[in-house]
Amino acid sequence: MSTKLKLLKTLEENRENYLSGEVLASTMNVSRSAIWKAIKSLKEEGYEIESTTNKGYRLKSESDLMSTEGIQPWLFPTNQELELIVYKTIGSTNQEAKKLALEGAKTGTVIIAEEQTQGRGRMGRSFYSPPKSGIYLSLVLRPEVAAQDAVLLTTGASVGVCRAIKKVTGIETQIKWVNDIYRGDRKIVGILTEAVTNFENGQFEFVIIGIGLNFKQPEAALPKELEDIVGTLFNEKPDALTRNRLAAEIINEVLSICEDLTNRDFLAEYKTHSMVLGKQIKVFRNNEWEVATALDISDEGGLMIKNQFGQTETLNTGEISIRKLE
Repeated sequence: MSTKLKLLKTLEENRENYLSGEVLASTMNVSRSAIWKAIKSLKEEGYEIESTTNKGYRLKSESDLMSTEGIQPWLFPTNQELELIVYKTIGSTNQEAKKLALEGAKTGTVIIAEEQTQGRGRMGRSFYSPPKSGIYLSLVLRPEVAAQDAVLLTTGASVGVCRAIKKVTGIETQIKWVNDIYRGDRKIVGILTEAVTNFENGQFEFVIIGIGLNFKQPEAALPKELEDIVGTLFNEKPDALTRNRLAAEIINEVLSICEDLTNRDFLAEYKTHSMVLGKQIKVFRNNEWEVATALDISDEGGLMIKNQFGQTETLNTGEISIRKLE
């Protein structure tokens, strides 16, 4: 690890404290000049570092760039060896994760980006991913579950994200089946699950879980078509919280659920977070919207509904809306 990255890791781990150049140089076994050069380089990359005479250096509370060094200190001990790959800009974290999975990337590999230029959501939609305002990450998993249980991974990931948000921020969120997460009436998280399946045994070769979270208001205005739909977790970044901290907790919680789907206790949590159960909804299929009532979540994560003919059925894929009919 370079002096610059060692310094960044140290500053991230000690955000509340000033660290003198002398202490940093001694701890890292480099010269004071090397520390100064590393500080200068980090500032050029956009890190906001406070320098105070007789005190030393520390990251300002408003400094909030995504980095491996900022995420790793918050990972569970069991996740410390995960491969974290962070990009300043990338087309799509899911696309990169799929490429690496095809090349043999281990389960638990994480791709993270400060910005996506070709972020994708469900149903082929684009996912607006501006810099300095969101968390955009993709997880590579190689779960030992059958392909028909794919919806469990999506529901599990949704619960994991809700858990992480609650644990780190105290904010309660809701889930619109299957995997959109809302704060109030605004969508703040989208989850896209993609998989490659072995048709001989019906098992997954690998699964990519892509998570896009709108952390705070972007510097530029939202596109017009998103103004009435999309929300953010915060209007502005809280002083005591970074995106790295929340990203780490999302990784922790999603992996804890999705790496052991034999334990389905999370489905009870999913139901408590559901914003559709008991409500009249619309189901999109055969190129039209059908009226139905959301009844329950099945043991496989499907949405149990009463359709327009009064029959009970279970949806394992598809799109629903809880908006009123036009």
